[in-house]
Amino acid sequence: MFWGSLHYHPAEENTETLELMHHIDRQYTRTPFYGSRRMTVYLNGAGYEVNRKRVQRLMRLMGVEGMASGPKTSQLHPAHAIYPYLLRDLVITRPNQVWCTDVTYLPLPRGFLFLVAILDWFSRYVVAWKVSDTQDAAFCLEAQEQAFTYWCPEIFNSDQGCQFTSDAFTSRLLATGGQISMDGRGRVFDNIFIERLWRTVKYVYMCI
Repeated sequence: MFWGSLHYHPAEENTETLELMHHIDRQYTRTPFYGSRRMTVYLNGAGYEVNRKRVQRLMRLMGVEGMASGPKTSQLHPAHAIYPYLLRDLVITRPNQVWCTDVTYLPLPRGFLFLVAILDWFSRYVVAWKVSDTQDAAFCLEAQEQAFTYWCPEIFNSDQGCQFTSDAFTSRLLATGGQISMDGRGRVFDNIFIERLWRTVKYVYMCI
């Protein structure tokens, strides 16, 4: 089963900022290992007069960061518990053994949105998804509840974003009896299958 939601109002920025954000997103989709320093160099080379501080702010707003450890650009919450990564060397043999989730930035002509998806690692099946104009935890919780009406995984993997480390999100996971796994800081490829989904969504369906 596949669920979704499309009731939203796009977030707004001025035209110049939106152009920069869309350009960052296109390049980040191609090279997710780019942090703010390399992204700034790339943008300068593409003709944009922008400094690293501004690029860092936009990447924070978009919820993206490079693979390598660096400045704290992801939205971590110091009061939230962080769980270990459980998927290294794990052999995936059946559906619902491992689910993963992530949030990505979606460029629109006059604004932007955020998309969250929950994916089954074995089948690569999108169990649930939601769209929002903010990065708060509410739309992630909605996707989680929709997914859990279908099944509950043995392991649920996410990054360390504050949406997924919030008490509301983790307590609901623990109540199912499953285990929580979280990617290491700055290691986007710990959640490789959902990163591939984002590339498909953006290149094939959105043609960015």
